[in-house]
Amino acid sequence: MRVLLDANILISYLLADEDSATVSIVRAGVLGQFTLLLPEELLEEVARKACNKPYLAGKIAPESLAQLAAILPDVAETIPKITDAIPAVTRDPKDDYLLAYSLVGQADFLVTGDHDLLSLGQVGDTRIITVGEFWDLIKRR
Repeated sequence: MRVLLDANILISYLLADEDSATVSIVRAGVLGQFTLLLPEELLEEVARKACNKPYLAGKIAPESLAQLAAILPDVAETIPKITDAIPAVTRDPKDDYLLAYSLVGQADFLVTGDHDLLSLGQVGDTRIITVGEFWDLIKRR
């Protein structure tokens, strides 16, 4: 199972309680229970948001962010940066890169909390689902 986690999921992981579904999903990916896909741009987006958004910067410890940024490239399948123009598909153009990487990385699932992406349901062979839906899938395996 090949899975791309949206930046909002990784940020939620950094903010969540230890027993949350988000933490369990990220840990499952780190432990190899599914193939975690990691576009080069994704960690940049997480770091940018965690550092530049005041409501996040005060809640996310720089050490936690650094630890996540150090671990993910070692356990995930990195998807090289897409250099071609990415077509506009969503209502929010800054989400289009996730769909492109989902297709390039042959993701079975894109896990997100973004309603614009969730409203699509599926793009190509990639199902777009919530943390709760994905956690239910993992628990049934």
